[in-house]
Amino acid sequence: MCVAVPAKVIKINGNNAEINSMGVIINIDISLVPDVAPGDFVIVHAGFAIQIIDNEEAQKTLEMFKNYAE
Repeated sequence: MCVAVPAKVIKINGNNAEINSMGVIINIDISLVPDVAPGDFVIVHAGFAIQIIDNEEAQKTLEMFKNYAE
């Protein structure tokens, strides 16, 4: 089973983006979601952004993970 965690796009450089995934900053490929912009939330799998999700849904999911970890 794969659990997808929302990640916030910080900056974009071509087909690559720097994201914040629950406090961890990593670089990913965004070629599958060409309309992504800094500030958007994305779902990442195997180093690729595969979907843009809305801010409200991202915050709900992140809160759920936070509550589960406590």
